[in-house]
Amino acid sequence: MMNETPRPPALVGISHGTSSAAGRAAVRGLHDAVAAAVGTRHPDAPPSVRLGHVDVEQPDVPATLASLEPGEPAVVVPLLLSAGYHVHVDLAEAVDASASDRPVTLAGALGPDDRLARVLVRRLAEAGLRDTDRIVLAVAGSSDRRAVDDCHDMAGRLAAASGREVSIGFLSAAEPRLPDAIAAARTGAGPGPRVVVANYLLAPGYFDDLAQAAGADVTARPLLVAEEPPPRELVDLVLDRYAAASARLR
Repeated sequence: MMNETPRPPALVGISHGTSSAAGRAAVRGLHDAVAAAVGTRHPDAPPSVRLGHVDVEQPDVPATLASLEPGEPAVVVPLLLSAGYHVHVDLAEAVDASASDRPVTLAGALGPDDRLARVLVRRLAEAGLRDTDRIVLAVAGSSDRRAVDDCHDMAGRLAAASGREVSIGFLSAAEPRLPDAIAAARTGAGPGPRVVVANYLLAPGYFDDLAQAAGADVTARPLLVAEEPPPRELVDLVLDRYAAASARLR
């Protein structure tokens, strides 16, 4: 009798959560694309795929894990761009609390990663970036120094990918704030160069609204857009984080 192919651990994607309908649709689009792609990678025994949230929306992390079969192993993949408080504390605690119910592990955040820089470059091109424009990377911000360091890392990756100087502006918790970073980029620029914001946010929502209103000449769209398929780079990143954590779980 042939042995059945063992089913891989469940892929539990956890986003921040948002009250924005467009943001919810964009994140759901990423979830659906990941579910389709992971099924292709594991055609004989596709893993369960779930979507939960660390804040604002339901289901939360414990409820999402509880929706799996009893004892089903799981990999929690943060659908977050940097590893701050939500990853190191909220998700880590939720995973630890679930460890008595099932084998479970926490994957790394999506960023920093060169693939995200490539998506940012495309978004800038879509926004009509000119050779004379000055670029400011808009990031959500965090009180966790590790997340702030991740954001500076991404600014460096975007500079390398674009071949341009890139400054950084935070929307909360860290300095410089985005309006100040935009003002600094504009200082001494004269009448010609514009200030263009590269939008290092996962999806539309509260922080995207702040970025759009921060005073740049042009603000690119976030990484995910509700009415478009998610960038392949983001789908691959989720799958890669899942695969690396699955290997640790085994």
